[in-house]
Amino acid sequence: MKRTMVIKSAAVLGVVSLGLAACGGSTTSTASSAAPAASEAPAASEAPVASEAPASEPAAAECTAPTLITGTLLPATGSLAFLGPPEFAGVKMAVDEINAAGGVLGAPMVNIDGDSGDTSTDIATQTTDAALSQGAQVIIGAASSGVSLTVIDKITSQGALMISPANTSPALTTYEDNGLYWRVAPSDALQGAILASTAIDSGITKAAVIARQDAYGEGLEKAFSKNFTEAGGTITSELLYDPEATTFDAEVAEIKAGAPDAVVVVGFEESVKLLQEMIKQGVGPKDQQVYLVDGNISTEAYKEFPKNTMKGVIATVPTGEADLTAFNEMLLMVDPALTDFTYGAQAYDATVVVALAANVAGCATGTAIAAALADVTGNGGEACTTYADCLALIQAGTEIDFNGVTGPLDFNQYGDPVSGSISINQYTDNGAFEEIGKVTAEVPLP
Repeated sequence: MKRTMVIKSAAVLGVVSLGLAACGGSTTSTASSAAPAASEAPAASEAPVASEAPASEPAAAECTAPTLITGTLLPATGSLAFLGPPEFAGVKMAVDEINAAGGVLGAPMVNIDGDSGDTSTDIATQTTDAALSQGAQVIIGAASSGVSLTVIDKITSQGALMISPANTSPALTTYEDNGLYWRVAPSDALQGAILASTAIDSGITKAAVIARQDAYGEGLEKAFSKNFTEAGGTITSELLYDPEATTFDAEVAEIKAGAPDAVVVVGFEESVKLLQEMIKQGVGPKDQQVYLVDGNISTEAYKEFPKNTMKGVIATVPTGEADLTAFNEMLLMVDPALTDFTYGAQAYDATVVVALAANVAGCATGTAIAAALADVTGNGGEACTTYADCLALIQAGTEIDFNGVTGPLDFNQYGDPVSGSISINQYTDNGAFEEIGKVTAEVPLP
């Protein structure tokens, strides 16, 4: 049975009861780059005031960027490579639809696909430099908050816009970005609260938390621990680990010594090794409740575990307010090899909203697009859900309110979503999970 809740006030997140009961086309105009193409990749609005508002643009006749060029900074390699395929596919689907509807400012939109790698390499910097040198005014990515933090200054200092489909670190909310960093996924201030509520509602009173030591891991760990303890729970272990660690013997031994009712694992692909050590030491999924998050929920990563090891594991992940089943089926038409769909819809929405903002701004520079993003998503305009329909309204002189496939995309003063949806999933075997609940709520500010 699945129950969906819509919560309008962030104040109730720390104690919210989820009441969960488990049972059960067109061609794309692209510019060349050394990075893989999408099909080849393995995986109430206010103007932004994170620092300074974007500088005003000259009149349209003086526009220096009449053609929208975007560059993707998404994981084709590295510890988040499993997230790459759906995100690349989401961008490609959006660009195809945009160009089929007439493009942006009367010209085809150009997209340059690029790999972000992870924080253990310099791939993100190389990809960013390549895209900017080819005229990209918008960088779509990164998926990893840590990766974004390595290139955000380079991007925004050049007047380019950075919009991520998957960054969730609360640290990015108030980062000094000249109003040029935006994201369509909610901050982990929300996911942490929902994860804590899920555990409390399941009768968990003592939990251990182990997280990778980076902006993503630390932010989500803190959000969970804060909400869990405020709801009456006890944190038995609060551990951060080096993402490049080869063994987790000591960390797991400390978790075991605390005798928790549940273990929350916040990580990327290294979570496989961590879970293997937990199984070895008797604190794995068959011994107690285990919770995963968006960085390690996967249909592929745990398939080689002993049969049914993952059965019953709970995992949270940002999703859409709307049902994404039909959209994910469309993504399969773009990339038939997809097995995971996480953040594919967000990548699609990020691409479409940027194109719409460029049309409203009348110019495709990063600062012009940033200044118009709030205008196309929540200023009381006429609701529209497809690029073609929204573009027709813009060309008719009508203000719009774009509602993406994930739902409304209203942004707050920091360029973050005002609200977000978190899906609660339960593994049915090592390679499959099903949604057992969803919470839509305002995103708490850090």
